[in-house]
Amino acid sequence: MSVPIYIVDAFTEHAFAGNPAAVCLLEQPASEEFMSLTASEMNLSETAFLWPENGGGYRLRWFTPAAEVKLCGHATLASAHILWETGRLPREKRAEFHTLSGLLTAERSEGGITLCFPAYDLFPAEPMPGLADALGAEAEDIEEVFFYADNALGRLRDESVLRSLSPDFSALKSLPPRAVAVTAKGGGEGIDFVSRFFAPGIGVNEDPVTGSAHTALAPYWADKLKRRELTAYQASRRGGILRLRISEDKVFLTGHAVTVVSGLFHARP
Repeated sequence: MSVPIYIVDAFTEHAFAGNPAAVCLLEQPASEEFMSLTASEMNLSETAFLWPENGGGYRLRWFTPAAEVKLCGHATLASAHILWETGRLPREKRAEFHTLSGLLTAERSEGGITLCFPAYDLFPAEPMPGLADALGAEAEDIEEVFFYADNALGRLRDESVLRSLSPDFSALKSLPPRAVAVTAKGGGEGIDFVSRFFAPGIGVNEDPVTGSAHTALAPYWADKLKRRELTAYQASRRGGILRLRISEDKVFLTGHAVTVVSGLFHARP
């Protein structure tokens, strides 16, 4: 048996940028073993698996090479893109995904693909021992630390510090949070804030563009900058742009996607 599979660069308008996700289209549920092994074989930060739900929409699950995750932005954007591109979903119809984080939706517009995600709550935290050293920063470079879900978020002194980080991934992996996001105010060119995201504990040393992190970053910066619409840049080696809008307990993330590989995966679900 063969399964249609695609690789999509998400949160970019050009190939070889943004965050690549594999999208595996199934006709029915697959075993967790199959999904885990497939994600390991693809060796991207996320592989998405989706299949039709009896009541409408699609079931969607996301796996890194090492673990299943509860929320993923770029692989959701990639999944919606593939449903429309392959004709499985009419281009004018909203994509609906049933996930571990509830119902998520995606809609097409002239500005790209817009995801509707729940906003994360942020909880102030005390300075975390070992965090600065693990990031390759000085203690005074970290101005604030928060927890959201099972991750940590640190605000850095400025963008230059963020871009110059050279983390010790083994040290980061030993810290309590599942992953660590860092952010700083943008330095110009229409970018309100920048970020990076490290998750070595789940097999992703540095994620190129992390939609889920922006469901915490967007409310944080909206409060700081007193604005409900923001433009963000994730300053990884590949880089990616996200346009964000905050409405009550929702974050709307808009970006583009480009298919770079399409083919068949020859393994039995």
